[in-house]
Formats: sequence, C-alpha cells, structure tokens
Amino acid sequence: MTAESFQTNGDEYDPEPTRPIGLLDVLSVAAVVVDAEGRIVFWTPQAEELFGYTSQEALGKYAARLFIDPEHLQAVSKLFAEVLETGRSWAGAFPIRHKDGSSRLMEFRNMRLLDDLGDVYALGIAADHTLLQRVETDLALCERLINQSPIGLALMDADLRYLLVNPSLERIDGIPAEDHIGRHLRETLPFPDVDTVESALRQVLTTGTPLLDQYHVGRPPTDPDHEHAWSLSFYRLEDPGGRVLGAAASVVDVTERHRAAAEADRARRRLALIADASTRVGTTLEVEQTARELAEIATPELADVVAVDVLDSALACRRARRPDNGPELFRALALKAAHPTVALRAADPPGDLAAYDGDRLVTLCVHTGRPVLVRHVGDQDLPRIARDAEATSLLARAGVHSYLAVPLIAHGEVLGALDLKRTRNPVPFDEDDVVLAGELAGRAAVAIDNARWFQSVRNTALTLQRSLLPDHAPHHTGLELASRYQPAQATSEVGGDWYDVIPLADDRTALVVGDVMGNGIDAAATMGRLRTATCAYADLDLAPEAVLQHLDKITRDLEHYIVTCLYAVYDPRTRKCHMANAGHMPPALARPGHAPALIELPPAAPLGVGGIPFETTTVDFSPGDLLVLYTDGLVETRLHPIDDRLNVLLSFLDEPHRPLEETCDLLLYGLRHPDDHDDVALLVARAL
Repeated sequence: MTAESFQTNGDEYDPEPTRPIGLLDVLSVAAVVVDAEGRIVFWTPQAEELFGYTSQEALGKYAARLFIDPEHLQAVSKLFAEVLETGRSWAGAFPIRHKDGSSRLMEFRNMRLLDDLGDVYALGIAADHTLLQRVETDLALCERLINQSPIGLALMDADLRYLLVNPSLERIDGIPAEDHIGRHLRETLPFPDVDTVESALRQVLTTGTPLLDQYHVGRPPTDPDHEHAWSLSFYRLEDPGGRVLGAAASVVDVTERHRAAAEADRARRRLALIADASTRVGTTLEVEQTARELAEIATPELADVVAVDVLDSALACRRARRPDNGPELFRALALKAAHPTVALRAADPPGDLAAYDGDRLVTLCVHTGRPVLVRHVGDQDLPRIARDAEATSLLARAGVHSYLAVPLIAHGEVLGALDLKRTRNPVPFDEDDVVLAGELAGRAAVAIDNARWFQSVRNTALTLQRSLLPDHAPHHTGLELASRYQPAQATSEVGGDWYDVIPLADDRTALVVGDVMGNGIDAAATMGRLRTATCAYADLDLAPEAVLQHLDKITRDLEHYIVTCLYAVYDPRTRKCHMANAGHMPPALARPGHAPALIELPPAAPLGVGGIPFETTTVDFSPGDLLVLYTDGLVETRLHPIDDRLNVLLSFLDEPHRPLEETCDLLLYGLRHPDDHDDVALLVARAL
C-alpha cells in the first residue's frame, strides 16, 4: 500500500487527484524546515513546485547554498541566526534562486521550532510574492467594492441563510447587518412574492445559471406607506474546486425610476382619460345622460364610487342666489360603482331630491365653488359626507378611506358637484386627482349647462307649440279623425309643424297640415299666426287655392320664413275632397279593395315664394276611404331615398279599416326614430 492510498472498510481506496479547494491551495504555500546547521530536514511537495527541487535533491542540503544567491547569503544568514537565537519570527520578501537558474521574489514567514529533545529548528513558510500580492490586492479590492458599493450585496449559504451583507443592503432593507446573519432570505425581503424569489434563487443554486435584473416591488419596514422597487440579481458561488458554497445576491434600489415610470404612466392614463371624456361626455343634450357619462368615465380610473348631484335650482334654470351657510337641495342624476358595494345604498338614487345641511362637505363644495379633499377619511369625517346616520354606517362598512368633491361650474355658475369616494383603491386622493377631477367636472358642467338650457328652451317651445294646436278634434259630419304631434329631440327643431281641423258651412270640414321651415320659438309663433289666418280665410268659404294664395301673401311679409301647406275641404254630401298643395308632401289615400296610393297634385311652390299660382284638385272620398296628411318629418331621413320611405308609409295603410288611433301609432313607431331631427304633424281622416 502506497503513501497515496489508505484503507477504508477493509478495501483499498485510491482517491482522485485533489483540486484546489482553499486559499492556501491557490497560493501553493510551501513549508521548509532546516536544522540549526542550516540543512534541510523537511521538504513539502509545494516547496518542490515553488523552488523546483525534488525532496531527494533538497533534503540534507544547506538551504542557503541551494537557493540563495551569494550576494544575499550574508543577510540571510544573519536573519536565520537571529530567529534561532531570539525566537522572534521574521516576515518579509527576498529573492531566491530557482533550480532553473532564474531569480524569483518570495514571501517568507520564518519562525523557530523546538522538539522534545530541545533541539532548535527553523520553519520557513513561503509563497510566490507576485501571486500573494495579486491575491491580497484582489481581496482588498473585493472588500472595498463590497463595503463601498451603492448596490446591496449579500452572501448566503446553500440553505439561503445570510453569511454577509454590505452597508448598502442595510440601508435598503432597514435591517442591521448583524441582524441578517443566520436568518433566512424570506425573513428580510419585503416582497409579497417572496416565494417566487426564493424559488428562483434555489434554481440558480441548482443550475448555476445567473438570474439577472429581476424587478420586484414592495413596502420596506422603514417606509411602509410607500412602494419601493428593487432590481435583484442572483449568482451561484463556488470555490476554486467547483464546490457550491452558496449564492450571492445584488440588490439595486430603483424606486426613483419606478416612481418616475409610474408617474409617466399615470400621466398618460390621465391624458387618455381626458381625451376620452371629450368624446364620451356630452354626447346628447340631456342632463341625465350627460351626468351618467361623467360618472362612467370617472369609474374606476378616478374613484370606486362616483355620484353626480345637481342643485335643483340650477335644473330649474333659476338665478343662483348668493351662497350662504344654509342647506341645499340636490337632485341626484347619476350613481356608479366600480364593484358591488354597500356604499351605493348610502347614496341618493338617481332622480331623488335630497336636502344637505350646510355642514355637509358637498354643500361646502357648492357654496365655496372649490374642491373639498379629505385624503384620509376618519370617523369624524363620515357624518359630514353621508346624508344621515344610516348612510354613515354604510360608508364605514364599505371601507371609504378617501373622499373628494369637485364643483360643477359653467360660465361662473355652480351647478352641482362631482362626488368621489375610494374604497378598494388603497391610494388616497391627491392634488393630481383634484386637477383631473376638476378637468372632467369642468367639461361635464358645460355640457350639463347646455343641456339644461336646451331642455328649458325646448320645453318652452314645445309648450307654445302644443298650445297652438287643437286639443281634440270635435265631431265633424261624415268624418272620423285622429291626429298626432311628435316633437324632435333637438331644441332647434321644435315648433314648425302643425295640423288643424276647421268646421265649415254645410257640414263641410277643412283639413290642414303645414310645416314652417324655421325652428324654435319663433317658428312656433309663426305657425300660430298662420294657423289663425288659415281659420279666418276658411270661414270666408274660399276655395283651397284661394286660401293658399292669401296665406302666401302673409308669409311673404314674414322675414326668413317659407312654409309648406296642404289645405283640403271635405264635403260629405258630394263625397268629394277638394285640396290644394303649397310645396307639401303628397297625401296618401287608402280605399278598401285597392292598394294605397299617393294623391298626385299639381306641383306648386311653398308659401312665401310668391308669384306662383296654386291649383285645386278634387278626389273621390267615399265611406271607408282613409286619407293621411303628414309633414316631412314622418318620412324624410338622412340615409334613405324619399321614394323608398313613401313606399314604406303606404305599406302601413294596407288595412283601411284599422282603428285610426292604431293607424297613427303604427305610422309613428314604424317610420320614426327617437333621434330624428324634425318634428311631425299627422292627421288621419276616414269617411263615414
């Protein structure tokens, strides 16, 4: 059995060639022992590597003569004698002569040895000076880099327990270095996904593949109210022999970059929200719809619960009184939540009226015309937000933690308030939210202001229009009558169309349908004048074309107005209908047993053009026949040819015996669209 082998469990075992596993192996430190005479008595294999001489060549030889240059021999001999005589160790560097004849600088540590017989020896430990210096430099550099690096660094063993951390990591996680040592990684990392981090690090230990620049966000113990971000990288540590020692982790605080990116993203989303609001809020001239659009655009980007409340006085278009500290009467217009919540039960349902005292925050908002911000809602704040004690309890259950009310201001007048609450969103409202909410509220307020005035003017015009139309057609000999008036959706289109039924002598009846080609209150007033004039000329027992000629003269005296009109007179004795047309839509006639058809009348210009005569046409109107007079708003659209629409109208008249009220409804709902931009007058007559 050789010196390179040993026995284990009765079997001879030859180990594999050893690889360097420690710093001494890397340095290849040699040990040499000389006796008091200076002869070499011990010689390690590392000495052979360092000096080039085998043990057979070195043992028993005088060390000084073997590898000391003659010029250094005296100095070395003196140092050797001092070590043996005094017992003081000596350390330093001096050149030696290698077997190959070269001179090499070696680092020595010399000390005296005594054996059990009292004999004196000298032990010399040597290493290559250049290699040692490089290792020392590397170690010093590593230490400086670790301690002075702005990057947090940690060394961990194979069980992910801390072995070492640098000062930067102390500052990053707020835990002293000594409190890290021996603790697991998960005990110090402030990440909600620490399981993922630990799993990734174990994968690095297994595969040896580094994991670089892993982005993680968390709240450190030193700053629990704010999010921080870190970039983590992991490496496996091995000794020179390839044995896994553990892992190294580097942690870079990228919070500022994270916050800048988050703020940039937040700014982009806010700009997108404002741009979206410009197209989605105020799409109609309806106050309630505009309020709903505002609530929808603000949820959930701005708040979890959104309410839009408008002062009742503003909806009524009454002059706003000077703000005081008294209560205010609000009408709830819209309510929206990002998720199911009991906070909805604490709010006023849309359409309801609610009085809020002067100490309520929404009342303060409309009185001052300024936003009211409560970043962190406390128990003392909820009663000033809610309408009553029950609502206060519901808001507390919903977890309302931040509140913002922004006034709706248009043209210097406060119309109401945009009410915002956060429940699930953990971030409290801030000044940026106030600016964004104010921008949205400002845009919506202008739309609401336009809508409320639109509705006011529209209601006025519609009231005037309806007051000028006959309430109910009285009984007329030989005729069954039904009529409808349907206003347009837009204010500017209200007021131009009318119908009339005028009793004449000898049981005759005049049927009139007209359309003032103007809009609004002025058109309604003009229509009223023409209707009055038509009744007056009808009483003169004039022929239809003569009535239109007189109306044409009156219309010419009215500035900027042109009117279409169809005037017909039914005589039950002759069962004839005499009619004249002034640029109006042709009437429709449906006879039992015949297909419905349009009555062809001589073309004529509208009233107000002047200089063009009108003609009277006579048609048979027998019992059971159905005559339909209407204005162009019933059939004209922007998308369909007028001939197609007239054919559709005729298709609804395929049953002349259908009840007249049902016929009117069928025509309106079959031909009209709720968003049509023209009003309609419809008059249906059946001969009895």
